[in-house]
Amino acid sequence: MKYRAIGTDPSTRREVSVLALGAMLFGSRTDEQTSFAVLDRYVEAGGNFIDTSDNYAFWEDGSQGGQSEELLGRWRRSRGIGDGIVIATKLGARPLAPGTSYTDNAEGLSAKVIRESAERSRERLGVEKLDLLYAHIEDPAVPLRETVEGFAALVEDGTVGLLGASNHAVWRLERARALAAAAGLPGYEVLQYQHSYLRPRTDIPDDLFPDGSLGGTDAQLRSYLRAEPDLTLVAYSPLLKGAYTQPGKALPADFDHPGTPARLAVLGEVAREAGATLNQVVLAWLLGGPLPVVPLAGVSSVAQLEENLAAVDLELTPGQRARLDAAH
Repeated sequence: MKYRAIGTDPSTRREVSVLALGAMLFGSRTDEQTSFAVLDRYVEAGGNFIDTSDNYAFWEDGSQGGQSEELLGRWRRSRGIGDGIVIATKLGARPLAPGTSYTDNAEGLSAKVIRESAERSRERLGVEKLDLLYAHIEDPAVPLRETVEGFAALVEDGTVGLLGASNHAVWRLERARALAAAAGLPGYEVLQYQHSYLRPRTDIPDDLFPDGSLGGTDAQLRSYLRAEPDLTLVAYSPLLKGAYTQPGKALPADFDHPGTPARLAVLGEVAREAGATLNQVVLAWLLGGPLPVVPLAGVSSVAQLEENLAAVDLELTPGQRARLDAAH
């Protein structure tokens, strides 16, 4: 395994594995035995960066979520896991009542919700301190200053280490970070957005992102990352939920544009040259690029995990990377 640092403050900075493990469906669609086997193998291979959320996976059974955090808590206790494993979680998108959703009844990002939801996550995970806590989605109904101060208060009282944001417009990220800096408060240092080799259209609205795909890493966010080298991008769904390799698995609608076939063609060529799978080339491309990216891949079996782990040591040649980058 290889590692990289996230965070700038020596008191909260962490060394994490360059490949993060997504636990979204652990404890719901992925049963406990399989989930434990995947977690055990990931740690055995040197992995130490696990991602979850307080609302995972409410859509599986019409609940409010929490199944993933609860399973991770049981796994930690059964294995005697200490603070060497970095667990990131999120708040803000948990439904306030069973049978509702984050699109119509999200908990939001008020100071009260931030403190109470973080406390519930600590209890489910069985930890004294949340290593990394994200604002999961935007909450335009709450003043941004209140949200910034609410997260910072948790860092200051020692119950949270690093702060992050996911699925926010770049201008809101910058404004939140500027508010924190001006007040001398800890701010967002880790960003979590969907990012892969194929690039989606960003002008297609959906229920979560009515202004376009704010969850995707677009040119504006890439520019922001280049300008702010202390930030780290955690790239969720880098393998597009199996669409690169699973027969019959369609790409999401926002990838249906003229640039996709050209990039898929070059991806296939490089995979054949490297003797690797398409998934492994995608992960290697993300890991070796100029931006500080940590791919976050969920799996439902140890075999899928093994495929992903092998990508950590896959080195693309400069020529292969240039061809992958140039395809459009």
